[in-house]
Amino acid sequence: MINVDQDYDVIVVGGGHNGLVCATYLAKDGRKVLIIEANDSLGGASATDEFSDQFRVSSCAHWLFQLYPGVASDMGLTEHGLTFAARDLKTIALAEDGKHLTIDGDKLEGAGISEDDLKAYTAFNTKILKFCKLLAGAFNRRAPKLVESNLTDRITVAKLGLGMKMLGKDDMSDLMRLALINIYDVMEENFDNELLKGAISLDSLLGSHMGPRSPNTVYGYLHRRMGAVFGFAGPAVVDGGMGAVGKAMAAAAQAKGVEIEVGTAVSKINIDVDRATGVTLADGRVVNAALVVSNADPKTTFNKLVGLGNIETGVARRVKTMRMKGDAAKLHLALDSLPTFTGLTEEQTGQRLIIAPSMNYIEAAFNASKYGEFSKQPAMDISIATIHDASLAPQGKHVMSVIVQYAPYELEGGWTDEQKDAFTQLVIDRIADFAPDLKEKIVARELLTPVDLEDRFHIHGGHWHHGEISLDQILMMRPFPGASQYGTSVDGLYLCSAGNHPGGGVMGLAGHNAAKEIIKRGELA
Repeated sequence: MINVDQDYDVIVVGGGHNGLVCATYLAKDGRKVLIIEANDSLGGASATDEFSDQFRVSSCAHWLFQLYPGVASDMGLTEHGLTFAARDLKTIALAEDGKHLTIDGDKLEGAGISEDDLKAYTAFNTKILKFCKLLAGAFNRRAPKLVESNLTDRITVAKLGLGMKMLGKDDMSDLMRLALINIYDVMEENFDNELLKGAISLDSLLGSHMGPRSPNTVYGYLHRRMGAVFGFAGPAVVDGGMGAVGKAMAAAAQAKGVEIEVGTAVSKINIDVDRATGVTLADGRVVNAALVVSNADPKTTFNKLVGLGNIETGVARRVKTMRMKGDAAKLHLALDSLPTFTGLTEEQTGQRLIIAPSMNYIEAAFNASKYGEFSKQPAMDISIATIHDASLAPQGKHVMSVIVQYAPYELEGGWTDEQKDAFTQLVIDRIADFAPDLKEKIVARELLTPVDLEDRFHIHGGHWHHGEISLDQILMMRPFPGASQYGTSVDGLYLCSAGNHPGGGVMGLAGHNAAKEIIKRGELA
């Protein structure tokens, strides 16, 4: 129970994974830290929930593939119980004719892949990883401001510049060119195989409100592939579901002395003469602190917790224009037994399965969402985690978890029960095109639209990344100018969520970087 008579050094609003990471580093530096989380469990969108009797599923994120190794090591996550049921899974792009494409690192198999595409993919993958390694040097530190003469920022820029120079003239030119165009054109330049082009395109835009022809999607692909630099050759399945990430991080935080209160909502960040002084809880209690760090997304932080009236007009305008339009839904199925996918063995069924047969298929799916409609033939990312972790369902039974693109937050007519049922059924029908016995095995189902994701995980617009991953919302532009180095225009208020540099994905780096910046500024000295 929170002791309201005690002043804390830092209050972290929200116990998502970045909030837990940030709190742990601050506590290791000797600070008295309190985390306040509205939900009854920690980890934010890294969650495991029971959606039907004895059937549990990773209810938002369902793969771990970007966790920064330095964060995992510093927090001792393995010692605090984080284990993997499977690592380095392959991605299998499902084909209508059963001739699927398997992507395993830089190797391709099946789908009549040509020798030309095999060679082109090896070269393409090598180049992408080069670019990712360059970006990695900027991901684990604050984004540089280019208009101020700060030594730390100049060093970061210098390292990026040197890294680009070391790429060589041709690769450097290619990086600058690719960053400004869309993934559709890049795929057309490099490959012939439609399944391959569709699979790479899907990875460039999952969780976003963009299609293959949208600008910035190449950067989206680079961002997703950062996991390869961080040691993940492919997606991992966490024992106990993604909620186990939050549990391990919470244990690590508490081991360093962090106090944690769950099931308690913060209604307001208190401001006194342009300085954050603590928080007011939903039950009216006031808790004071020298600093407040918000792990809520930037829009929620400023719109709901701070209040736009407490910030400058220019900052309020930037908050309003930040793009956070959720366009991905999550479908969970409880299955009486394992479905049979045409052309796949049981071992292959346990890999990452995607439905994205071509770039034009994905673009058509996106077109619907632009006009407030859900896609009639959506793209999907499918996990059957129980093949690796039987603890998630009763013996012999399974759970299927599906990320579905596209399902607009602002659906025309709203997400009524009728609309949700219709969308759920068409998603199931589409999966059944590849697994004909699926429908007869379903014993329960749950659809989480972006509106549901917003309600459950307190993410504005239900956007997975707390804001689009695009060139105008990355690095020194994330979340917006004036708040790009975790500090804000409100003294004593910092940000640490995925809405900040380096962005979404279960990396832990936004929390890591925010803590390092707070310590560096010496406000708590």
